[in-house]
Amino acid sequence: MRWLLRTFFLLFLSLPVVHAVEVIANGSVAERQVTVSTARAMFAMRQTQWADGSPVRVFILPDHHPLHSGLCKEVLSIYPYQLRQSWDRLVYSGTGQAPVEVATEEEMIARVAATPGAIGYIRKVNNNESVRTITVR
Repeated sequence: MRWLLRTFFLLFLSLPVVHAVEVIANGSVAERQVTVSTARAMFAMRQTQWADGSPVRVFILPDHHPLHSGLCKEVLSIYPYQLRQSWDRLVYSGTGQAPVEVATEEEMIARVAATPGAIGYIRKVNNNESVRTITVR
């Protein structure tokens, strides 16, 4: 009986944690969907413009935030440390900058809503007309 409980516990721990991350953008952004590679390039600060030529402004949560980990693993299919390495390379080489870090999801919504061309992520979209969900396919 004890081995059965232990096995169940180990299987339970190995299940992925689902955060239901949604990528959001400012209401001025015309695009409704992007590919995974485009989203990865935007969050890695390698793609700096939307398709219409307007600048991309990236907002993120702290590295240790569970939702940040969810974005990296579930949406971008990379590890959080890989994203951090990408930003560090740009900053230390002088060829780019890191995204703007916000403390909470509420601040994320407010900053994305107030910044034209902004992209970010949250757990769930509230009924807020100034941000929209972007599908990552």
